[in-house]
Amino acid sequence: MQSPHIDLGPYGIWTGAFGVQPSSMARECAAEVEELGFGALWIPETVFREVFLEALILLEGTATLKVATGIANRYARDALTTNAAMQTINEAHPGRFLLGLGVSHAHLVAGVRKHPYDKPFSGMVDYLDRMEKARFFAPKGEPPAQMVLAALGPRMLRLAAERTAGAHPYFVPPEHTAFARDTMGPAPLLAVEQMVVLDPDPTTARETARAHMAAYIGLPNYANNLLRLGFTEDDLTDGGSDRVVDAVVAWGTIDDVLARVQAHRDAGADHVCIQVLDADLAHLPRAEWRRLSQALGLS
Repeated sequence: MQSPHIDLGPYGIWTGAFGVQPSSMARECAAEVEELGFGALWIPETVFREVFLEALILLEGTATLKVATGIANRYARDALTTNAAMQTINEAHPGRFLLGLGVSHAHLVAGVRKHPYDKPFSGMVDYLDRMEKARFFAPKGEPPAQMVLAALGPRMLRLAAERTAGAHPYFVPPEHTAFARDTMGPAPLLAVEQMVVLDPDPTTARETARAHMAAYIGLPNYANNLLRLGFTEDDLTDGGSDRVVDAVVAWGTIDDVLARVQAHRDAGADHVCIQVLDADLAHLPRAEWRRLSQALGLS
């Protein structure tokens, strides 16, 4: 295991909204996230900006904020290139970049990238082996670069604990956080994503939640994880039952949301990155980030 030394703080922000914004706006928002006291900013990789370049844009617009990929798709680059990108960013901004690496999903790999999506677990083991052996002759940063794996099931969680600094579970309730901590043991970093809707009305809050969950709930990786946790096939149909919506997305007042964040912390999460959802999928939730920062005592 990599000894986890990067300090993300207890709370971060996870957002995909930068993908439809100019890079200047993304830098401005990152600076505000830093000013609000959040320890880390998590960004995804899908079909928007190249994620390592975006991380550099955000790091160069901030001074202390950590930037993490949630996640970089291992099928997008060979292992040598991924290692070189990680080392390059860490040397330029020592201790401020965290590589979150994952196997993504079949529709993004086979459908969009046209790569075969087979044996994702053994392929990840081989990929980590090749990253460790990759040649890199440029200067390296100090402290050394850090990496976590996107992990849900027991095999990937154990691999994350054994080969990296820890895990970044996404689309999970606190019950999974307890399972992940029990599976990995006490030492590895456990950085959990939590979707939230700051709306106390059950009807509109769940509508907003379902609009965002639609992209995930039918994907095998997430569906299988929810089934492992005791949800049923019926819970995963028609946009998700109220039971599964309420388990995955924290909605309600600011106190309701903070209670869910604390539930992850109580279950063993070192860091919870909060993803604010809005009816407008491209909305930059800056006002909500400010409310959360104040309620969490960060600013």
